[in-house]
Amino acid sequence: MSRAPRSGGFTLIEVLVALVIVAISLGAGIKAAGALANNAERLSQASAAQWCAENQFTELRLTNPFPDIGEAPFGCEQLGRSYLGTLRVSPTPNPLFRRVDASIRNEAGEPVLSLSTIMGNIR
Repeated sequence: MSRAPRSGGFTLIEVLVALVIVAISLGAGIKAAGALANNAERLSQASAAQWCAENQFTELRLTNPFPDIGEAPFGCEQLGRSYLGTLRVSPTPNPLFRRVDASIRNEAGEPVLSLSTIMGNIR
């Protein structure tokens, strides 16, 4: 008995395996693209929050070179977004210096950034 010559196509199993590989690759690509978009948004938000905190530090240095110990809320708008913040001034072991912490939250109240600096008594 002689067999009929086999045509040069793919079997159903080979086609299904190829489709599974393509589907997994596309899924991984979509996940990576989503992660890049989220990271870009997070970076934009963190940069704007850092500008808010640094603006508050600069304002504090210009208006009160040696701030009193305590806590004060503030608001800030950067890149069309509103941020809520808190400036916390605390003592240090050296009485000539104060630690100033700025905590920045987005409009939903989620923490975005915390930034600290040291201010000295320059009198």
